[in-house]
Amino acid sequence: MLDPAAPSALDLTNFSTYIQSCVDLANQRLTNTQTPEEAAGLEDELNSYPRLNMLSEPRDIFVVDESSVGEEEKKTAVSALLNGEVLLEHTCAGEATRLGLGTKYLINPLKDLTSEVMERLLPRGADCPVRPGDLHDMSLGRRHMLQLTWDLSALARINSLDPDEVLKKQKLLVIVNEAAGEKVLEDFQEAAYYGFEREKVFFMVQKSFHGLSRGDQGWFYDDHSPKRLHNHGQMFMQTTMDHQLFRLDEKGSPKTLPWAEYQEVLSGCIDKVSFNIEDLDYLDTSLDLTGLAAALKLAEEGVGMIMEVVANNPANPQKGGLCAWDAGLDRNVMIESFQLAGLPNSEIKFLNKNINHYPNPLTAAKAAREKGLAMSMTVKGGFLYFQPVQGDVNFLVPTAYVRRAKLNPISSWKSGANTIDALKAMAAQEARPGFMAWARDLLGLGV
Repeated sequence: MLDPAAPSALDLTNFSTYIQSCVDLANQRLTNTQTPEEAAGLEDELNSYPRLNMLSEPRDIFVVDESSVGEEEKKTAVSALLNGEVLLEHTCAGEATRLGLGTKYLINPLKDLTSEVMERLLPRGADCPVRPGDLHDMSLGRRHMLQLTWDLSALARINSLDPDEVLKKQKLLVIVNEAAGEKVLEDFQEAAYYGFEREKVFFMVQKSFHGLSRGDQGWFYDDHSPKRLHNHGQMFMQTTMDHQLFRLDEKGSPKTLPWAEYQEVLSGCIDKVSFNIEDLDYLDTSLDLTGLAAALKLAEEGVGMIMEVVANNPANPQKGGLCAWDAGLDRNVMIESFQLAGLPNSEIKFLNKNINHYPNPLTAAKAAREKGLAMSMTVKGGFLYFQPVQGDVNFLVPTAYVRRAKLNPISSWKSGANTIDALKAMAAQEARPGFMAWARDLLGLGV
C-alpha cells in the first residue's frame, strides 16, 4: 500500500539525489521481489490507497455559481489577471501515449491526422463532421496559446485597457518534454511569444529517467533501459529544484533560474492556475473568471490548492483522479486511478478536471520540495519506473474541492474516442468571428 498523506522523504537537491531516492525506495518496498515481472504482478497492491474501505461520496463540495461568487469577487479576479498577479502554467510535456501521435503540443490535425490515423483512432463507422483537412495548419499547442492571448486581449478591451500592456504583465510557465522541447521553444520564438513579454515567459523541460533493474545487490538505476517521464508529480517537484526553470534571452539562449529566484516569482503571485494542453473547453474559453474568483475567495480560508470536480462521461468513462470522502482523514481527497486497486473507470463518478488552482503558490511548492510526493510504481518493458502525481499535493496542503452547479462530463483529448470532439472544438475556434484574421496578424504567418 502507498499512503499519499504520509510520503517518504525524497532528496530533491539534484537529479542524482532524486535517482538515489528512487533506488532507495525500491529497495525498501521491494525487498522480497526478485524481478521486475514480480513487481508488475504486485502493482495494484504496491500502489493501493490504504483506506479504500473508508471512502464514500465527497462531501461539502463548494458549488461555483452566481450565488456563491458575487460581482465584487469577480472584479477581484479580473483585476488579478489584468495586473499579472496569476501565474499561468501550461503543462505540455504529455506524450499522448493513448493517441500514439507524440507530444500533444505539436499535434497538427491537418498534417498528423491522416486517413490511416483517423481509421485507427475512431470507432468503425463513426461519423466525423469535421475533417482534419478542413482545419488550418496549426498545432494544438499553437491553438492553445492563441486562445489565451485572444481572451486576455478581449478582457483588456472590455476594461478599457491596452491589450499589449496587459499581455506584457503576464507571467507564464510552459513545461515541455525532452523530445519536443526544442520545437516548442522554436514555436514561441517564431510566434514572438504570442504577444507576451519574453522575460516573463518561463520554460522547464521535464526530465525523463531510465528504469530500475534488479541485480544481486538489489535494485539499481539501469542506464541501458529506455527513458520515461516520471509523471506530472515529478514535474511539479522538478519546478522546485535549482536551475530547472529558464527564460530565453534575445538570442534564444536559455538563462536558468535558481530556486530562490523562482520563489520570488511565486511569492509575487496570488494564484497559480495549471492548464492542461488536452482540455477541450479551453479552446472555447481559456479564462475561467468565475473559477478564479472562487479560488481567490477560498484562499482567504487558508486553502493552498483548489481542485475542480467534474462528472465522468458514462458513455466513455476515463481514468483519472477520484474525488471521495476519506473517513480516516475526515476530509475529501483526490486519489489517482492506479491507487484504486483496479476499480473500473465506469465506477469513478467524480473526476478531477486537471485545471488546478494554487492560491499563494509558494506554499504548495515549498510543501512538495520539503515533503515530496508519494512515489507510486509501475513496470514498463521489463523495467521499474515511478509515477508520482501532481494531484497528491492535495494531501500536503489544505485543499478545497469545487464543482459547477451543472456537473458536466469531462471534455479532454485523451484518446481516440475524444478525437471527434477535439476536431469540433478546433473548428469552432477557427469559426469564431475575426479569430483567424487576428491570428494571422498577430503571428505574421500564413496560418
